[in-house]
Amino acid sequence: MASGGLPQLINAHYEALYRYAYRLSGSSADAEDLTQETFGKALARLPQLREPDRAKAWLFRILRNLYLHKIRDQKRHKVIPLDTTGDLPARVSDDHTLDIDPAKLQQALDELDETFRTPIILFYFGEFSYRDIAAQMDLPIGTVMSRLARGKSYLRTRLSPTDEAHHERPSLPTEAVAKQVTDGMP
Repeated sequence: MASGGLPQLINAHYEALYRYAYRLSGSSADAEDLTQETFGKALARLPQLREPDRAKAWLFRILRNLYLHKIRDQKRHKVIPLDTTGDLPARVSDDHTLDIDPAKLQQALDELDETFRTPIILFYFGEFSYRDIAAQMDLPIGTVMSRLARGKSYLRTRLSPTDEAHHERPSLPTEAVAKQVTDGMP
């Protein structure tokens, strides 16, 4: 990448990376940390970026890997988060405002298993194609599409106004469901 590459990457992708990190982590402090760590790793690995037009996918993959390492560590060490009141951006993009309560959306996303959450966030908030998501997650496109459909179905049910009226929670897609999808089981 040409000189001045990292400042260019930061200017072009900071906002999208922060939104992705926020949707994954559910906390503004964690999102800031993940975004910072991503650019730190990107700086160290900048010579590895051979195709500048793939920089966005490369940065999102770095961030996702950092996030996955963080959750694995948290599961091992049972960390209790101190900041549970992070501010949620009110907009998904400049063109589309959210029609639902952002806090409820984040809570529903947090409830989703990472297997379903990541494709949803990459597709709707990162604006990646099925092919890009499949490449990032090292999955077949059909699996990505299936996980998106199941994740969307859960979110739609969870966030519908009738959910509040009946106080019923839809069943969460789990890793077992993801395994069934991957293995082609019914």
